[in-house]
Parts: sequence; structure tokens; C-alpha cells
Amino acid sequence: MIKKIAVLGAGTMGHGIATNFAMYGYQVNLYEVNDEVRNSVKGKIENILVFLSEHGLIEKNQIASSVESIQIFDDLEACVKDADYVIEAVFENLELKQEIFGKLDRYCKKEAIFASNTSSLPLDKMLTAVSEERKKRMMVCHWYNPAHLMPIAELSYFGNMPEETYEEVKDLYEKIGKQVVKVLKDVPGLVANRIQQGVAREVFSLIEMGVADPESIDKALKFGPAFRYATTGQLEVADMGGLDIWCTVGDNLLAVMDNRQEANPLLKEKVAEGKLGLKSGEGFFKYPESERSKIQEAFNIRLINQLKASKKYI
Repeated sequence: MIKKIAVLGAGTMGHGIATNFAMYGYQVNLYEVNDEVRNSVKGKIENILVFLSEHGLIEKNQIASSVESIQIFDDLEACVKDADYVIEAVFENLELKQEIFGKLDRYCKKEAIFASNTSSLPLDKMLTAVSEERKKRMMVCHWYNPAHLMPIAELSYFGNMPEETYEEVKDLYEKIGKQVVKVLKDVPGLVANRIQQGVAREVFSLIEMGVADPESIDKALKFGPAFRYATTGQLEVADMGGLDIWCTVGDNLLAVMDNRQEANPLLKEKVAEGKLGLKSGEGFFKYPESERSKIQEAFNIRLINQLKASKKYI
């Protein structure tokens, strides 16, 4: 049974993953090599928990106990030596992940399960530095950002591990309120990101063609397809509408839709200009520096409201 968890990397994803487990009473060791990030992460975690409490997702008395459940480490071996489950959330660099898993194989007890939060690197490449026995206890466990609000968790079942090991991890994620997607084949992007990129490709293309302005395109998505997707998956939507209708529309539209195999030139132009979105102050929309924190909070509140509403359909 998984009781103690180690999270490697306290950046964008790692501290949210650690917070999620701590909220549900798990003891979490959080490893970070960067001094500045390591020294500030407890404050970030506490801010997340206060925010969740203010919006009714946890009780106020859970804040202190959740923070106390997380121990911060700058020594990898000390962090993971007694962990039952170790998930890495470090940079998307294959060599770095191979090195880390090789060390984990030496440092951890033989029963420990290893996981990567990647959605772009193949599992079989990441486990080259571990023993044959350990390969049976390694998987991809991909979270969505922000980890403490997005309910999805994509878990790999690629044939390298026994079913009971997979079920043990699945049970862990369900206990912390995640909706588990069982991924049977190791493809780049797994499931959710591939679907998201398919939508994004056409959205960027519509902007590039000047079909509508950014506000209108986002409105079309939010109050059209995404309005249904909040409660209904694409395959159910197709069944409800009639597969004959979907087949006809597909024949009419797909031939004239974007099918390029790389990022849209408009997107590349924005990046080259330093217009990266919220973090730079401008992307497709503008984000004045004085308002960025409020904009980010409003975004998170929308996710919280959606999370609360979605519980009715689970």
C-alpha cells in the first residue's frame, strides 16, 4: 500500500502535485535543487491551500496540517529512501530523467513505484538506466496544470507492469479525487494533450485566416463545443448527434481544415516577438502588470467553479 510519497521538482507542476497529496493526508517529501525555489515553496503551497479554503474546497483547519505533511529536501537520497511512490516533475529532458531514475533505482526500496509526469517523452527511453525488476514498477502519471485544480490524471498501462501494480497507483489517484485516464499505448502527448492540440491547431488557423477576432473565437469555443465538453465527451456527443451526421460533416469540412504538422506561423511570430501570454504581459490578449495577479486568480476561480459543477456528473 502506498503511504509515503516523494515528489521531485518543486516548480510549476511539482509543488502543486505535492500539495494535492498532502491535502488528502499523505506524507510528502519534496525535492528541489534550486535554492530560491526550495526556500520559497512552502509559502506558495500555503497560499494555494488558503485559496482553496476560501473557496470551500478544503476546511480551514486542513491548511496547517497539509503544510506540515510536506518536508522539503535538497538531498535526493534522503528524500526518496523510504518512499513508496516517487513521481518526478523535472525539466522535459530525457538525459536528466534517465539519470534521475538510475539514481532512484539505487536509492529506493525495491517495492517503490516510479512515475514521470511527462506527456512527451517515451517511457521505454526513460527506464533504460534501471534494473529489469524496476522496469515492472515504472509508469507515466501525467497531471494537468494547475495540478491542485485540474481533476485529470493520465496513467500508463503499456505492458511493462503487472495489473495489480497499475491498480495500486490508480487507487491512490482516485483517493485524492482524480479522474483516471488509462492510457494503453505510448504515443507523444498521451490522450488529453493530443485532443487539446487538435482544437488549438484549428483555433490558431482561424486567427491566421482572419475569420474572426480572438474574443469571438474564444467565445465560439466556450459557448459552443466546450459548453458540451464540460459534461460530455466527444464520443458521446457524436452518438447524441448521430454518427451519420458526423460522417457527412467530416467529409465536408476536414479537407479544408488545417492539417499542418508544426506550430502555426502566427504562434511562432508571437513567440519571436516575446508575446508569450500572461507571463510577458501580452499574447493574443493584453495583461497589464498591475492586473496580472487578479487575472490569474479569476482564471483559477473559473476552474474551481467548474470543478465543483463537474462533481454532479461524476
